[in-house]
Amino acid sequence: MPLTDRDRAILAFEAEWRRHVGAKEEAIRDDLGISPARYYQLLGRLIETAEAQEHDPMLVKRLRRLREARVSATGR
Repeated sequence: MPLTDRDRAILAFEAEWRRHVGAKEEAIRDDLGISPARYYQLLGRLIETAEAQEHDPMLVKRLRRLREARVSATGR
């Protein structure tokens, strides 16, 4: 299934969010029009897809590594 416009917007936001002024959660609401909780749900699912991997392999690899490190740190 190809990436949707929203999928691409989420990946682009995650790749560039540090350039936003203010808190990330506020930028998520302002730029994407969704709650931070929903954003993280969508992002978590998105980075598991082959389409996201093909679209931005470096970003997806970094996000997967970060998630794995968090899971290892919490013992889950």
